[in-house]
Amino acid sequence: MAVHLEPRGPAETLASRTARQLSQLSLAAVPGTHLGAEDELLVRFGVSRPTLRQAAKLVERDRLISIRRGAQGGYYAERPDARDAIQSLARFLRMKGAHLGHVIQVTRPVSEEAAVAAARYRTAADVEALQAFAATIDARDTPRDLIAAEVEMARLISQMSGNPVVELILEIGYSFGLDEKGGDLYADPDRRRRTRDMQRSLCNAIIDGDPDIARLMMRRRSDQFDAWLHLGDAAKKDRQ
Repeated sequence: MAVHLEPRGPAETLASRTARQLSQLSLAAVPGTHLGAEDELLVRFGVSRPTLRQAAKLVERDRLISIRRGAQGGYYAERPDARDAIQSLARFLRMKGAHLGHVIQVTRPVSEEAAVAAARYRTAADVEALQAFAATIDARDTPRDLIAAEVEMARLISQMSGNPVVELILEIGYSFGLDEKGGDLYADPDRRRRTRDMQRSLCNAIIDGDPDIARLMMRRRSDQFDAWLHLGDAAKKDRQ
């Protein structure tokens, strides 16, 4: 059965209309669902093969479908995640001249609120996941291990906050910042030890359900990273 939708505006092309239909089809399905073979979708949308393929490229770019070849081939429903958006946002920020100081200026207050929300709204499953992470802290002694631990902990806390906007903002901060400074940041063994201590204190505050201490521990972490990265000096230069 062919699907026919009214154009959204005079500028909407057949390919963009087909992309909209294909996006709606994917969003109505569970991720991983087989949406149909190419020939089936040609009939469903009533378009030519070149038009469908052009539309599919647009929808695939938005990570709403995947296209598989072979015996089980066809179009499958997908969903973008925060990490997909991060790549595009990070490129945009760098093109605009953003540096780590700009990113942390925004993520710092958000990270504090994320820690508070995580402590207030944690579930038994959240506590179990954070306890499992905390049990690995002492073993993370190389710069690479510690970078991975920082990202893992940030994702756990942002997910526990229950706010998808917080998840996105913190993902930007850690991905952007650690790409830029990660290796140098944890080169010193004493810094790695202090980072592990701060991780442990923050995890314990959230596990204990103490939002005030969780905020304080997150703020102390931010203050320490500011000092290590000399972000205060960078901010002064931007204002001059």
